[in-house]
Amino acid sequence: MLIAQISDFHLKPKGMLAYNVADTVSPLKRAVQHINQLRPLPDVVLITGDVADEGSFESYKILREILEPLKPAFFMVPGNHDHKTSLCEVFPEHTYLNGFLEPDGKRAICYTIEHFPLRLVGLDTVIPGEHGGGLNPGRLSWLDQVLSKKPTAPTIIFMHHPPFASGIGHMDKEVFVRREDLAAIIAKHPQVERLMCGHIHRAITRHFAGTTATVCPGIGMQLVLDLREEAPSTFVLEPPALMLHLFTDLWGEKALLTHVGIIPDFPDQYGGAHSFFDVVSPE
Repeated sequence: MLIAQISDFHLKPKGMLAYNVADTVSPLKRAVQHINQLRPLPDVVLITGDVADEGSFESYKILREILEPLKPAFFMVPGNHDHKTSLCEVFPEHTYLNGFLEPDGKRAICYTIEHFPLRLVGLDTVIPGEHGGGLNPGRLSWLDQVLSKKPTAPTIIFMHHPPFASGIGHMDKEVFVRREDLAAIIAKHPQVERLMCGHIHRAITRHFAGTTATVCPGIGMQLVLDLREEAPSTFVLEPPALMLHLFTDLWGEKALLTHVGIIPDFPDQYGGAHSFFDVVSPE
């Protein structure tokens, strides 16, 4: 199984730039073209939130138009910049977005996709009105129940906010709410192969609760890689990138591998594929 993950588009209404600088429509269009040209073609595309920059209805209509040519099926979870009701209204056929209503009447977009070799669990980590993320008791209970139903099925959980600090100072000021409770649930369920996250706009990998957690680079922009505690909140227009998660048999064992791929501005931007020759391995 091959999964393409893209994240953090930050689409704006037509004619607007994100933060008056970033054209976020063009890199998403290139991402769709890039994914469609991959060989093998991914089985599914997972989109890990912040698809719009300020949750406007028009931004989701633009998103729908851009994603229309995407060949693989795709599934989304919301980010802190997203407006869940508008997202659902623009994608009514994506019934999984309906999720469930929590006691306060707010929508939690949590769901499972069962028909792939990997079980896919979409987890809503958005706290309405907050930039940082986390989970409440209802979503934690839902996750524990879902994982308990199929304890031997290899599973990935995809979500927007990573439940760990990134080392980028301004992002780490917002601690993931109930991080320890999530870790306890994940540790109970060794079938969880990976936590796939967004939000940080950079490729990050770390060990978490007995599994591996990854953060996908952004499409719209990347955060400046500044690992000082006092790092300011800034971004840079580095090339957009995606993650490819490959679940297959290698060297006689099942493995889930994650690769990061740059999305070029145009085909063969980096010179195409060049053959190695006269390779020497000195003794």
